[in-house]
Amino acid sequence: MARLYFEDFVVGHVAEYGDKLVTPEEIKEFASEFDPQPMHLDEEAAKKTMVGGLCASGWHTCCMMMRIVADGYLLNSSSMGAPGVDEIRWLAPVRPGDRLRVRTTILDLREPKSRPDFGFVRTKFEVLNTTGDVVMHSTTNMMMGRRTPRPVQA
Repeated sequence: MARLYFEDFVVGHVAEYGDKLVTPEEIKEFASEFDPQPMHLDEEAAKKTMVGGLCASGWHTCCMMMRIVADGYLLNSSSMGAPGVDEIRWLAPVRPGDRLRVRTTILDLREPKSRPDFGFVRTKFEVLNTTGDVVMHSTTNMMMGRRTPRPVQA
């Protein structure tokens, strides 16, 4: 795969990445360190919560999404990070045994006037489970380096 630069992104482009199996062990391990709520730690206690069974923390889901996206294309891109995440929505529980994948949609491209070396790639990330249901989505402006810096605009 060729290295991706800002110039390679096209508004409307959709791609899918990953096939990440979620295990009960990793759900509990992540939760024990970062989100120790009953629905993420204990199967019996989780049955009594509004989610009705063991599920991954939303933050764990974000981390799994990031790994899928990193392996799928970011590690072979000119990514310079992101200034933040505009939106995250957890729509359904991620369960043990789910196989996750991430669908990316390029929403917008923007070139900052004062920085000719990169551009913003506004991207929607959708995490899909085994049955294809969207369990989480987020939107962010990624900073992607340019293959060739453009002239500075006045």
